[in-house]
Amino acid sequence: MAITEQLNALGIQIPPVPQALAAYIPSKRSGNLIFTSGQLPLVAGKLSKTGKVGKNITLPEAQAEAKQCLLNALATLLLHINSLDQVISVVKLGVYVACDESFTEQHLVANGASELVVQIFGEKGKHARFAIGVSSLPLDACVELDMTVEVE
Repeated sequence: MAITEQLNALGIQIPPVPQALAAYIPSKRSGNLIFTSGQLPLVAGKLSKTGKVGKNITLPEAQAEAKQCLLNALATLLLHINSLDQVISVVKLGVYVACDESFTEQHLVANGASELVVQIFGEKGKHARFAIGVSSLPLDACVELDMTVEVE
């Protein structure tokens, strides 16, 4: 199934590319690899949740925010390719979780994005990953995600 068809089947629309918040570009292509900048869970330029996971943001809420980060990262890929069907492989996800110091389930927050990318791309979506806890993120976001993909 084409990725566009899969997105439709999942009821997913790729959002517009989020504006860069500082001196960087949303993504960069080098050969057949595209590296995204860190993507926050912005929707129409705003965060729906702010704060720390394990303090004022629940695990399910953080997983939903990780999914939004992933969709924003996918949007940036389209600056370099015509269609997500050109993705050969999702190589790696990096997930940063702003969390309370006692929170130890960063890997489960990252699963929000990891499971969605596999739903969208199937075998091509299986990836390497890291998930780490941090004391804070830009704009008081609870999650930030970057990705590397190989494309045609």
